[in-house]
Amino acid sequence: MSNRITDFKGVIPAVISVFDKDENLDEAGTRAFIRHLLSYPIGGLYITGSTGETFLMTPEERKCQVEIVMEEVGDKVPVVVHVGAMSTRTTIELAKHAEKCGAAGVSSVPPFYFKFNEEQIIGYYRDVAEATSLPMIVYNIPLAGMMSVETIVKLSQIENVKGVKYTGTALYETALMRESCKPSFQIYGGCDELGSSNIALGVDGIIGSFYNCIPDLYLRIWDAVKRSDVAAATEMQCKAVHVIMAGIHSGSMMACIKLWLRAAGIPAGYARRPFTNFTPEEQKTLVQELVAIDEQDGLGLDIVKRIKAQ
Repeated sequence: MSNRITDFKGVIPAVISVFDKDENLDEAGTRAFIRHLLSYPIGGLYITGSTGETFLMTPEERKCQVEIVMEEVGDKVPVVVHVGAMSTRTTIELAKHAEKCGAAGVSSVPPFYFKFNEEQIIGYYRDVAEATSLPMIVYNIPLAGMMSVETIVKLSQIENVKGVKYTGTALYETALMRESCKPSFQIYGGCDELGSSNIALGVDGIIGSFYNCIPDLYLRIWDAVKRSDVAAATEMQCKAVHVIMAGIHSGSMMACIKLWLRAAGIPAGYARRPFTNFTPEEQKTLVQELVAIDEQDGLGLDIVKRIKAQ
């Protein structure tokens, strides 16, 4: 049992937010889904991030989500709360709330939409990092504009900035960050498609969207790399990509992940507009596709076992 950022390691789901059909935050569904994730030996939870549709939520809804999750988790695993917002003021408000709720750390995308320069970005992270005692995990993702390795190194020198979630595909940059930042600086791989490669590079953890629905597969990948069975890890990763591509090509990735979970009897709710959900016929096709991938690749996924048992 721990709530320390140093224990935020291993396979870490970037948790979905459970909305009902009317797009309201579903407290009972959220609690049940968190209990489902905690039934696996995951290394932590990353909440109210991109996968959590955080930018489609009000600050009040984000706070409510944090309160529900923290009550359900207790000190079972460390929880990092994404607090990024368009304004530093709102981000600090969310960070202080996360601290009050007992989070292990906070995370944030850089300020986006307007083209902020490096000085302004560093100022943003410094302001947020100094506003609470919580460790800050910088979130580097193309959707918000990728920061350079040089900028990440500068950010790592801020006292309370303790790590980075790197959702980029240039793996050499991960190696550069490991080499250039202090040894205690924690690095997390954020691309589900590169899970095995990131683990092999020695990241502290992998944080991803599809770990909501196939955590068992990524736990096997993590274990295979750690026991130096590169061939097994690579094979499983390639098969994991088949699942990921099916979700991405569905046209509404968040809705697809939630659909698969619902089909397995796991409360996951629906995507919030402007994301779209699926018609009954589309749902049937997407579930059949997941089952077919599992059978063809011999994955034995828990979610497919649950679907077949429904």
